[in-house]
Parts: sequence; structure tokens; C-alpha cells
Amino acid sequence: MRVVSVPLRTRFRGITVREAALVEGPGGWGEWSPFLEYPAAVAEPWLRCAEEAAAADWPAPLRERVPVNVTVPAVDGERAQQIVAGSSCGTAKVKVAEPGQQLADDLERVAAVRDALGPQARIRVDANGAWDVDSAVAAIAALDRAAGGLEYVEQPTATVEDLAAVRRRVGVPIAADESIRRAEDPYRVRDLEAADIAVLKVQPLGGVRACLEIAERIGLPVVVSSALETSVGIAAGVALAAALPDLPHACGLATVRLLTADVVGDPLLPVGGSLPVVRPQPDPALVDAVAAAPERVAHWEARLAEVRALREDRSS
Repeated sequence: MRVVSVPLRTRFRGITVREAALVEGPGGWGEWSPFLEYPAAVAEPWLRCAEEAAAADWPAPLRERVPVNVTVPAVDGERAQQIVAGSSCGTAKVKVAEPGQQLADDLERVAAVRDALGPQARIRVDANGAWDVDSAVAAIAALDRAAGGLEYVEQPTATVEDLAAVRRRVGVPIAADESIRRAEDPYRVRDLEAADIAVLKVQPLGGVRACLEIAERIGLPVVVSSALETSVGIAAGVALAAALPDLPHACGLATVRLLTADVVGDPLLPVGGSLPVVRPQPDPALVDAVAAAPERVAHWEARLAEVRALREDRSS
């Protein structure tokens, strides 16, 4: 296991540095990068995903490239335009409802993205469950106008019940992320008709094959999204997107651009708005360049021991 610590270009999800553990197995490398606040029970499926990748246990791809969106953090309008202008993507996912910001900030950001990408652009927004039902309904209407028509709104509210309530009151499609990956029953989204689209993240849900099963059972169009990984981790998301029978939307997998460095010589960056289906291997020199400090390595070794102990308890 090699632990890396990579600074971000812009604060994202409240962090400025992304830590990850690269795990080697008989088939290559996988990435284990649960966020630092996650306990062992939450981090365990992330490890299953890394182990699946390290064993080269991915299904055969159905496509050679995967369309992706550019991700725009909660930055000002000028910075948002710079991010999308160099992305090669025709679809943008814009973060909204950032703590400490107002709806006016979101409207400025969305309008700037629309202006940068042009009238044919597809714009989606992600609120990470920050709104209540009434706030969501009002904000979605305003953002839809600013975007010239939103493709969809991702996780406008925190609960599945509220998601269903918002969906009944707006005309913009609703996508569920946290309501699937953090739920004891990910299929309540389907049962309550709370979403039009399922957002699947391959690490939190336990790997490519586990996500394929969810996609089949949930019966909704799927968007595969990133958990802010290096190219080693992103490759697992690409493998999932490549194996889905249908892929009607661009995927949120072009997030390597948010990192200041990567661990592979040919990073998974979009060309023509898509990523290739490949298995990138870490470059030892690049891994060394972003190697975590010894105390951080010890932290990850302790996390790994906790997850293994949890597995032993579950099996006994």
C-alpha cells in the first residue's frame, strides 16, 4: 500500500488536500480513498472496490470511451468560466448551495458556465442535500432560468422523502446520489419514485460489479460519478460506465483536473469530452513526488487494520 497526499487546485467538498491509498494486487493497482472522517463501516466497501481493481476483476467493456462532464466547484463566475473553457466537455456539473454562500452566488456561477459553453451546453447542478423542500423548489426554478434549462438537479434535499416531494413540484429531472450510496436501502429512491436518475460512485458502493447490480435493480438511467480520486481510482468509475448497457448521460469522472498532480504518467483527462477505457498504472517517481508524510501513512495503516478487524467480526 502506498499513501499519497495531493493538493487540490480549489477547495472542494471542504478539503484542500486529497489523501488516497494505492493498493497493489495480482492484477495491478486499485485505489482506496474513503474521506478521512468516514468510520470503518463506511470505509469498508471502498476497500472492496480497491481489491476488485487490484485483482483485475472488472467486466468486459461495452464501449471504448465514456462521455464526461466538467465539474465546477463553488468558485466565482470568472473562475468558473476558466474551468469549463479548458475542459473540452459540452456538459458541466456545477456545485451549488455551498455553506457560506447565497443563491445569488450560484446563479452567477451557473450563468457564467452557460456563457462559456454556449447555448448547446448541458448544465446540471449538485446541491449535496443542502436545501429543504421549499428552498429547493425556489432555487431550482431560478437556476433553471440561469442555465437556460437544467439537464437535472442532483440531490437537492437530504432525505428520500423530501427528494420525492421536490420531484413532484418541479419540472427539472432529479438525480439521487447520497440517497443511494449512504442509504441502508438504496432502492427506496425507486420505490418512492424520488428520482429520475441514479448517480453511482464506484468506491462507496463496493466496486464495479456491485454497482452494475444496483443499476440493474434500481431501474433508472445511471450517471457514474467520481469520489475525487487519482487516475487509478477514476479508472474504476470508467470501467463501470463502460460496462453499463445504456449510458444516456455524460459521467462525472473528469475530476483529475481538480488535483494539482497525479500518480500516473498519462492522467485520465478528457479529450473531446470523453475518457478512454484503460487501466493506468502508477508511476513510482510520481507516487514518490506526492508521498504522504510518515504519520499519515501510519494513519492509513491503522484505518486498514480497523476495516480488516470489522470484516473479521462480521464473519465470526
